Amino acid sequence: MSSTIATGAHLLLKGRPGDPAVITDETTLTYAELEQAVMDRAAAYGSARGVVLLEAGNDLDSVIGYLAALAARRPVLLTPPGGDHAELRTRYRAAFDGRADLHPDLALLLSTSGSTGSPKLVRLSRDNLTANAASIAAYLGLTSADRAMSSLPLHYCYGLSVLNSHLSVGAAVILTDLSVADECFWDVAARHGATSFAGVPYTFDLLDTSGFAERSLPSLRYITQAGGKMPPETVRRYAALGESRGWDLVVMYGQTEATARMAYLPPALAASRPEAIGIPIPGGHFRLDPVDGPVGELVYTGPNVMMGYAESVADLARGPELTELRTGDLARQADDGLWEITGRSSRFGKILGLRIDLDRIESELGSTRAVAPGGRLHLFTDDPGSADRLPALVDGIVALPRALVQVHRIDEVPRTPNGKVDYATLNAWASVADAAGPPDAGLAEGADAEALRTVYATVLRRPNATVADSFVSLGGDSLSFVEIATQLGERLGTLPSGWQHRSIAELAASARSPRRWLRPVETPVLLRAVAIVAIVGSHADVWTLLGGAHILLAVAGFNLARFGLTAPTRTLRARRLLRGAAAVALPAALWVVAVALVSDRYHWPTALGLNQAFGSDEWTRDWQLWFLEVITWSFAGIALLLLVPVLDRWQRRHRFGAALVVVGATLAVRYLWVGIEAGATERYTIGCVLWCLALGWAAAEAQRPWQRVLVAMTVVVATYGFFGDPVREATVALGILVLLVPWPPLLPWPLARLAAVLAASSLWIYLVHWQIYPGLEAAGLGWLGVLASIAAGVAAALGPAAWVARARVPRSRLARLTA
Repeated sequence: MSSTIATGAHLLLKGRPGDPAVITDETTLTYAELEQAVMDRAAAYGSARGVVLLEAGNDLDSVIGYLAALAARRPVLLTPPGGDHAELRTRYRAAFDGRADLHPDLALLLSTSGSTGSPKLVRLSRDNLTANAASIAAYLGLTSADRAMSSLPLHYCYGLSVLNSHLSVGAAVILTDLSVADECFWDVAARHGATSFAGVPYTFDLLDTSGFAERSLPSLRYITQAGGKMPPETVRRYAALGESRGWDLVVMYGQTEATARMAYLPPALAASRPEAIGIPIPGGHFRLDPVDGPVGELVYTGPNVMMGYAESVADLARGPELTELRTGDLARQADDGLWEITGRSSRFGKILGLRIDLDRIESELGSTRAVAPGGRLHLFTDDPGSADRLPALVDGIVALPRALVQVHRIDEVPRTPNGKVDYATLNAWASVADAAGPPDAGLAEGADAEALRTVYATVLRRPNATVADSFVSLGGDSLSFVEIATQLGERLGTLPSGWQHRSIAELAASARSPRRWLRPVETPVLLRAVAIVAIVGSHADVWTLLGGAHILLAVAGFNLARFGLTAPTRTLRARRLLRGAAAVALPAALWVVAVALVSDRYHWPTALGLNQAFGSDEWTRDWQLWFLEVITWSFAGIALLLLVPVLDRWQRRHRFGAALVVVGATLAVRYLWVGIEAGATERYTIGCVLWCLALGWAAAEAQRPWQRVLVAMTVVVATYGFFGDPVREATVALGILVLLVPWPPLLPWPLARLAAVLAASSLWIYLVHWQIYPGLEAAGLGWLGVLASIAAGVAAALGPAAWVARARVPRSRLARLTA
């Protein structure tokens, strides 16, 4: 291994060249291949010294980016994927641009407060990372034979420590963003022989609900737990389960300020001493600063103690400033030598494994007092007028499910004799409330996590859905997202950017007080509704607004990128795409057969979606369903292409670039085939219209302003001259351009609900309107033909035919097709 990588990456890559280093469900990178990828990325970073801002997901690209920053000796700031991180970008702009002085030892920057997004950062050195990785590897007994599941996010110090410790001994990490509540997580673990996974207390709640105790995992060697105190009875129960199944439970204690870990409980003591955090990690030491009797504030020393905090760009130039870490936890050392946490002296709380800065919450909310003694955030206020607004205000500070935020109206804030806030009393009140369970009242208007979970479970037919799941992780598609998006808008009062990738708990935490009149509507939902009405009305000669079906193609491409291409594995992506194709092809085939039995309107190629291959070159009634043929075969074709490992990896690494390549390829086919203007049937042929779908795909991948501008310019060029009708071309261009708007439009709630119904029924409206409007149009009742077509389509979608529209290819059959 090159000295550059060995030095720059903190000696983390210590495996034999041919051994597996990083495993995904699509590929396995050996240490030699990972080294080369890291070196290539490090070279791409250049010689600049600026901080690398990396949105770290549990994917190969993030791992390579992180290691490459270390190899290039550039400090890296890890953040959750999908956010705008505006406050961080503004405060540390000079560091990202390379204009700031940076200490040569600075390697890693992490947030101090989990989901609060605080710009206060922990400064970690190369020595911190190396020392902590070595300590963890030592007490866990890691070897090159170990394979750890990435069950926690890499931007979280605990999840990152799993990667560091395993790479430092030549072991492998299995990358996945699946939840432990997802059956596919365990399929991946079994397929690749996972020997361990890590969890916070909430992870074990999910394990309890997902049948973990009955699973057979012969390769599993141990489970680790940190991220907050777990109830002793849970520790004892899992220790016993592990003993019976041949694996260990390792309870650990740590903070970001100590890189990751400070203590661990030897597995043999988990059953008998579940309330203890154990002993210091190798190289670490504890002492107590006396507070009261045998209890004191726990102070840690060791080579993994951070350099210090950063609250401004200037702080990034400072060297190591600490020799010990005051943890803020009250602790004692028992007679058997084990350490126990008894409480907290600092103003921080741990909720869902996240460290919450209570002082910051109080400073933002004014006179409100905040405590979190037992896993929920309790807000106490003596201002009756502000109580109803508090949860919405908290949402802007810390992302927590609404069910974990409880507001208490009190007559007077309790005080100690010297006039300070009596937090002991507030904690006691909060503990009583925690013991009583979640409140039925006291939350602001909006949604709680369980209510949203029920929506997801019902619409997606996933009764095992948990609040840790997202629309994408539950296999949501373009058919089901209409109803989910509509119900989210009604319950949350807004549709957060990237909502389909956010967990149910995060969405519940983002709830605003719903507007009484206006509701957000997903742009694709609105476009589907408007387009289908435009199509039916134009066909019935009530108005002339052509181009609706081509807009629907772009919407299909947009949803393809958002839902079909986001599955974590190659085979799962193929299943979703084939399922989407089947959801269009099956109802279309059944309808065509039904119509053909009572008329001569359609022929057998149309029933099979093959009219363009075997039908007439001239316009006939069989061409009426051209749009559905294009959707079916394009989705199936993309599924097959992405089953090729090299194409799958390339698309995942270059999402926007891949979309642009598809746009370029489809436009090239169109121009080579027909030139600028397409003929009467050519404008409906799959080879000539796929650019519409590709542009929708690109619009979904365009996240930056310059990317949106580039797509917009391409839309204008692509639509120019295609129909030989400037109005129709402008209509299609405008419809695609609307997809680039990054926020949902607001509509009066009756129109929002109508749009949702029309969008959800658009497939059936398109199918049935060809048989309904002609007779009424001939009788001079075109308007009635439009209304009757829409009503019949909605009735079909919501009535007995709904099961066809939501058809699913059986999982076992898809597994065989995509194996």
